Amino acid sequence: MFDTAFLKKLEYLSLVSRRIFPGQLLANRRARQLGSGIEFADHRNYSFGDDLRYLDWNVYARFGSELIRRFEEEKDLHIYLLLDCSKSMSAGNPNKFDYARQVTAALAYIALADLDRVCVIAFADKLRQIFPTIRGKQHILNLIRFLESLETVGNTTDMTTSISEFVQRNQHDGLAVVISDFFDPKLLQSGPKSALDILRYRNYEPYIIQIHDPLEAEPGFYGDVQLHDVETQGFRDATISEDTVRRYKRRFNSFLNEIKRYGIDNGLNCMISSTAVPFDEMIWQMLTNQS
Repeated sequence: MFDTAFLKKLEYLSLVSRRIFPGQLLANRRARQLGSGIEFADHRNYSFGDDLRYLDWNVYARFGSELIRRFEEEKDLHIYLLLDCSKSMSAGNPNKFDYARQVTAALAYIALADLDRVCVIAFADKLRQIFPTIRGKQHILNLIRFLESLETVGNTTDMTTSISEFVQRNQHDGLAVVISDFFDPKLLQSGPKSALDILRYRNYEPYIIQIHDPLEAEPGFYGDVQLHDVETQGFRDATISEDTVRRYKRRFNSFLNEIKRYGIDNGLNCMISSTAVPFDEMIWQMLTNQS
Protein backbone atom coordinates (compact mmCIF):
# COMPACT_ATOMS: atom_id res chain seq x y z
CA MET A 1 0.00 0.00 0.00
CA PHE A 2 2.88 2.41 0.73
CA ASP A 3 5.54 1.25 -1.72
CA THR A 4 8.14 3.27 -3.61
CA ALA A 5 5.68 4.12 -6.39
CA PHE A 6 3.28 5.46 -3.77
CA LEU A 7 5.97 7.70 -2.26
CA LYS A 8 6.84 9.04 -5.71
CA LYS A 9 3.19 9.97 -6.20
CA LEU A 10 3.25 11.81 -2.87
CA GLU A 11 6.26 13.85 -3.93
CA TYR A 12 4.61 14.71 -7.24
CA LEU A 13 1.37 15.78 -5.54
CA SER A 14 3.36 17.88 -3.10
CA LEU A 15 5.17 19.68 -5.93
CA VAL A 16 1.88 20.27 -7.75
CA SER A 17 0.32 21.70 -4.60
CA ARG A 18 3.13 24.18 -4.03
CA ARG A 19 3.95 25.20 -7.60
CA ILE A 20 0.72 25.03 -9.57
CA PHE A 21 -2.12 25.48 -7.12
CA PRO A 22 -0.72 27.50 -4.21
CA GLY A 23 -3.19 28.00 -1.39
CA GLN A 24 -6.01 25.89 -2.82
CA LEU A 25 -5.66 22.82 -0.61
CA LEU A 26 -3.42 23.01 2.42
CA ALA A 27 -0.46 25.05 1.20
CA ASN A 28 -0.13 28.71 2.20
CA ARG A 29 -3.12 28.58 4.54
CA ARG A 30 -1.25 30.06 7.47
CA ALA A 31 -3.61 30.90 10.29
CA ARG A 32 -3.85 34.57 11.31
CA GLN A 33 -3.89 36.02 14.78
CA LEU A 34 -3.55 39.51 16.17
CA GLY A 35 -0.08 40.29 17.41
CA SER A 36 3.10 42.10 16.51
CA GLY A 37 3.31 41.25 12.81
CA ILE A 38 3.67 43.69 9.92
CA GLU A 39 0.24 43.42 8.25
CA PHE A 40 -2.24 46.01 9.54
CA ALA A 41 -5.49 44.58 10.94
CA ASP A 42 -7.51 47.38 12.60
CA HIS A 43 -7.54 50.01 15.34
CA ARG A 44 -8.60 50.01 18.98
CA ASN A 45 -8.84 52.86 21.48
CA TYR A 46 -5.70 53.81 23.38
CA SER A 47 -5.50 52.59 26.98
CA PHE A 48 -3.10 53.84 29.62
CA GLY A 49 0.15 51.89 29.43
CA ASP A 50 -0.09 51.00 25.71
CA ASP A 51 3.14 51.20 23.73
CA LEU A 52 3.14 54.63 22.06
CA ARG A 53 5.06 53.20 19.12
CA TYR A 54 1.77 51.67 17.96
CA LEU A 55 -0.20 54.91 18.27
CA ASP A 56 -1.50 55.97 14.85
CA TRP A 57 0.03 59.47 14.77
CA ASN A 58 -1.51 60.28 11.37
CA VAL A 59 -5.00 59.73 12.74
CA TYR A 60 -4.10 61.66 15.88
CA ALA A 61 -2.78 64.61 13.85
CA ARG A 62 -5.86 64.78 11.63
CA PHE A 63 -8.66 63.98 14.04
CA GLY A 64 -7.19 64.08 17.54
CA SER A 65 -8.24 60.44 18.07
CA GLU A 66 -5.94 58.28 20.16
CA LEU A 67 -6.02 54.94 18.33
CA ILE A 68 -3.63 52.01 18.62
CA ARG A 69 -2.78 50.11 15.43
CA ARG A 70 -3.20 46.35 15.60
CA PHE A 71 -1.39 43.94 13.31
CA GLU A 72 -1.78 40.41 12.10
CA GLU A 73 0.93 37.84 12.57
CA GLU A 74 1.18 34.40 11.09
CA LYS A 75 1.20 31.24 13.13
CA ASP A 76 1.83 27.70 12.00
CA LEU A 77 -1.22 25.96 10.61
CA HIS A 78 -2.13 22.86 12.57
CA ILE A 79 -3.77 20.19 10.42
CA TYR A 80 -5.64 17.34 12.10
CA LEU A 81 -6.43 14.32 9.94
CA LEU A 82 -9.34 12.49 11.57
CA LEU A 83 -9.37 9.01 10.06
CA ASP A 84 -12.40 6.75 10.45
CA CYS A 85 -11.22 3.26 11.45
CA SER A 86 -14.66 1.79 12.17
CA LYS A 87 -15.57 -1.64 10.81
CA SER A 88 -17.69 -0.23 7.97
CA MET A 89 -14.48 1.15 6.48
CA SER A 90 -13.17 -2.41 6.00
CA ALA A 91 -15.71 -3.09 3.24
CA GLY A 92 -15.33 -2.60 -0.48
CA ASN A 93 -12.96 -3.44 -3.30
CA PRO A 94 -10.61 -1.66 -3.15
CA ASN A 95 -10.90 -1.61 0.60
CA LYS A 96 -12.20 1.76 1.85
CA PHE A 97 -9.86 1.78 4.83
CA ASP A 98 -6.77 1.21 2.68
CA TYR A 99 -7.95 3.98 0.35
CA ALA A 100 -8.58 6.34 3.28
CA ARG A 101 -5.13 5.63 4.69
CA GLN A 102 -3.56 6.49 1.34
CA VAL A 103 -5.51 9.75 1.21
CA THR A 104 -4.42 10.52 4.78
CA ALA A 105 -0.77 9.87 3.93
CA ALA A 106 -0.99 12.06 0.82
CA LEU A 107 -2.56 15.01 2.64
CA ALA A 108 -0.06 14.65 5.49
CA TYR A 109 2.87 14.68 3.06
CA ILE A 110 1.61 17.77 1.24
CA ALA A 111 1.13 19.58 4.55
CA LEU A 112 4.49 18.48 5.98
CA ALA A 113 6.29 19.57 2.81
CA ASP A 114 4.73 23.00 3.33
CA LEU A 115 6.02 23.02 6.94
CA ASP A 116 2.56 22.82 8.48
CA ARG A 117 2.06 20.83 11.67
CA VAL A 118 0.22 17.53 11.23
CA CYS A 119 -1.51 15.19 13.65
CA VAL A 120 -3.41 12.00 12.73
CA ILE A 121 -6.33 10.82 14.87
CA ALA A 122 -7.93 7.41 14.33
CA PHE A 123 -11.52 7.13 15.58
CA ALA A 124 -14.48 4.75 15.52
CA ASP A 125 -16.91 4.68 18.45
CA LYS A 126 -14.40 6.94 20.23
CA LEU A 127 -10.86 8.18 19.73
CA ARG A 128 -8.71 5.10 19.23
CA GLN A 129 -5.12 6.04 18.39
CA ILE A 130 -3.27 9.33 17.90
CA PHE A 131 -0.08 10.06 16.02
CA PRO A 132 1.34 13.14 17.75
CA THR A 133 1.90 16.44 16.00
CA ILE A 134 4.91 16.57 13.68
CA ARG A 135 6.45 19.12 11.34
CA GLY A 136 8.65 18.53 8.31
CA LYS A 137 8.43 15.75 5.73
CA GLN A 138 11.36 13.87 7.26
CA HIS A 139 8.74 12.37 9.60
CA ILE A 140 6.56 10.91 6.83
CA LEU A 141 7.95 7.37 7.14
CA ASN A 142 7.08 7.22 10.84
CA LEU A 143 3.59 8.44 10.03
CA ILE A 144 3.23 5.82 7.29
CA ARG A 145 4.30 3.09 9.73
CA PHE A 146 1.59 4.33 12.08
CA LEU A 147 -1.02 4.19 9.31
CA GLU A 148 0.09 0.68 8.35
CA SER A 149 -0.34 -0.47 11.95
CA LEU A 150 -3.95 0.69 12.17
CA GLU A 151 -6.84 -1.77 11.97
CA THR A 152 -10.58 -1.28 11.80
CA VAL A 153 -12.15 -1.58 15.26
CA GLY A 154 -15.34 -1.10 17.26
CA ASN A 155 -18.89 -2.34 16.91
CA THR A 156 -20.32 0.97 15.67
CA THR A 157 -19.34 4.42 14.43
CA ASP A 158 -19.91 7.39 16.72
CA MET A 159 -18.44 10.47 15.08
CA THR A 160 -20.15 12.88 17.49
CA THR A 161 -18.57 11.26 20.54
CA SER A 162 -15.20 10.98 18.79
CA ILE A 163 -15.13 14.63 17.73
CA SER A 164 -16.29 15.73 21.18
CA GLU A 165 -13.30 13.90 22.67
CA PHE A 166 -11.02 15.42 20.03
CA VAL A 167 -11.93 19.06 20.76
CA GLN A 168 -11.43 18.51 24.51
CA ARG A 169 -7.74 17.76 23.98
CA ASN A 170 -5.21 20.45 24.86
CA GLN A 171 -4.21 21.54 21.36
CA HIS A 172 -4.21 24.43 18.91
CA ASP A 173 -7.19 25.00 16.66
CA GLY A 174 -6.69 24.55 12.94
CA LEU A 175 -7.85 22.60 9.91
CA ALA A 176 -9.70 19.37 10.81
CA VAL A 177 -9.91 17.01 7.84
CA VAL A 178 -12.53 14.30 8.48
CA ILE A 179 -11.94 11.22 6.27
CA SER A 180 -14.83 8.78 6.61
CA ASP A 181 -17.71 7.00 4.90
CA PHE A 182 -19.96 8.82 7.41
CA PHE A 183 -21.88 5.57 7.98
CA ASP A 184 -22.79 6.55 11.51
CA PRO A 185 -26.32 5.52 12.63
CA LYS A 186 -26.82 8.92 14.27
CA LEU A 187 -25.63 10.87 11.23
CA LEU A 188 -27.71 8.77 8.86
CA GLN A 189 -30.76 10.06 10.76
CA SER A 190 -29.75 13.65 11.54
CA GLY A 191 -27.08 14.43 8.94
CA PRO A 192 -23.47 15.57 9.54
CA LYS A 193 -24.41 18.77 11.37
CA SER A 194 -24.47 17.28 14.88
CA ALA A 195 -20.86 16.10 14.59
CA LEU A 196 -19.21 18.72 12.39
CA ASP A 197 -20.78 21.68 14.18
CA ILE A 198 -18.71 20.69 17.22
CA LEU A 199 -15.57 21.45 15.22
CA ARG A 200 -16.90 24.75 13.91
CA TYR A 201 -18.02 25.98 17.33
CA ARG A 202 -14.57 25.22 18.76
CA ASN A 203 -12.85 27.29 16.04
CA TYR A 204 -11.66 24.40 13.88
CA GLU A 205 -12.16 24.56 10.13
CA PRO A 206 -13.65 21.24 8.97
CA TYR A 207 -12.67 19.75 5.62
CA ILE A 208 -15.03 16.92 4.67
CA ILE A 209 -13.94 13.84 2.71
CA GLN A 210 -16.61 11.17 2.21
CA ILE A 211 -15.39 7.85 0.79
CA HIS A 212 -17.62 5.06 -0.48
CA ASP A 213 -17.40 1.86 -2.48
CA PRO A 214 -19.03 1.84 -5.96
CA LEU A 215 -21.39 -0.96 -4.90
CA GLU A 216 -22.62 1.17 -2.01
CA ALA A 217 -23.81 3.72 -4.57
CA GLU A 218 -24.92 1.24 -7.24
CA PRO A 219 -25.84 -2.11 -5.67
CA GLY A 220 -26.08 -4.84 -8.28
CA PHE A 221 -27.79 -7.73 -6.53
CA TYR A 222 -31.44 -8.83 -6.57
CA GLY A 223 -33.60 -11.53 -5.10
CA ASP A 224 -33.50 -13.12 -1.66
CA VAL A 225 -30.32 -12.15 0.20
CA GLN A 226 -28.97 -12.08 3.71
CA LEU A 227 -27.47 -8.72 4.67
CA HIS A 228 -24.61 -8.65 7.16
CA ASP A 229 -23.79 -5.55 9.23
CA VAL A 230 -19.99 -5.60 9.58
CA GLU A 231 -20.11 -3.33 12.64
CA THR A 232 -22.86 -4.81 14.79
CA GLN A 233 -22.43 -8.30 13.27
CA GLY A 234 -26.19 -8.46 12.82
CA PHE A 235 -27.94 -10.25 9.95
CA ARG A 236 -31.14 -9.43 8.10
CA ASP A 237 -32.98 -11.42 5.45
CA ALA A 238 -34.32 -9.28 2.63
CA THR A 239 -35.82 -9.53 -0.82
CA ILE A 240 -34.20 -7.03 -3.17
CA SER A 241 -36.33 -5.91 -6.10
CA GLU A 242 -35.74 -3.21 -8.70
CA ASP A 243 -38.02 -0.92 -6.71
CA THR A 244 -35.99 -1.60 -3.54
CA VAL A 245 -32.77 -0.66 -5.38
CA ARG A 246 -34.35 2.53 -6.74
CA ARG A 247 -35.48 3.60 -3.29
CA TYR A 248 -32.07 2.73 -1.83
CA LYS A 249 -30.25 4.77 -4.49
CA ARG A 250 -32.48 7.76 -3.84
CA ARG A 251 -31.75 7.50 -0.13
CA PHE A 252 -28.01 7.09 -0.70
CA ASN A 253 -27.85 10.07 -3.06
CA SER A 254 -29.85 12.11 -0.55
CA PHE A 255 -27.31 11.12 2.11
CA LEU A 256 -24.40 12.33 -0.05
CA ASN A 257 -26.23 15.52 -1.04
CA GLU A 258 -26.88 16.29 2.62
CA ILE A 259 -23.13 16.16 3.29
CA LYS A 260 -22.44 18.39 0.28
CA ARG A 261 -25.18 20.82 1.31
CA TYR A 262 -23.73 21.10 4.80
CA GLY A 263 -20.39 22.05 3.29
CA ILE A 264 -21.91 24.62 0.92
CA ASP A 265 -24.14 26.18 3.58
CA ASN A 266 -21.18 26.65 5.92
CA GLY A 267 -18.54 27.61 3.35
CA LEU A 268 -16.54 24.42 3.88
CA ASN A 269 -14.53 22.31 1.46
CA CYS A 270 -16.19 18.98 0.76
CA MET A 271 -15.03 16.03 -1.36
CA ILE A 272 -17.25 13.05 -2.18
CA SER A 273 -15.28 10.20 -3.75
CA SER A 274 -15.74 6.61 -4.80
CA THR A 275 -12.81 4.25 -4.25
CA ALA A 276 -13.01 3.54 -8.00
CA VAL A 277 -11.15 6.87 -8.40
CA PRO A 278 -7.40 6.34 -7.77
CA PHE A 279 -6.33 8.15 -4.61
CA ASP A 280 -3.91 10.47 -6.45
CA GLU A 281 -6.63 11.49 -8.91
CA MET A 282 -8.89 12.24 -5.97
CA ILE A 283 -6.20 14.44 -4.40
CA TRP A 284 -5.78 16.14 -7.78
CA GLN A 285 -9.48 16.94 -7.79
CA MET A 286 -9.08 18.44 -4.34
CA LEU A 287 -6.16 20.53 -5.55
CA THR A 288 -8.23 21.87 -8.43
CA ASN A 289 -11.37 22.27 -6.31
CA GLN A 290 -13.33 19.76 -8.42
CA SER A 291 -15.57 18.19 -5.76
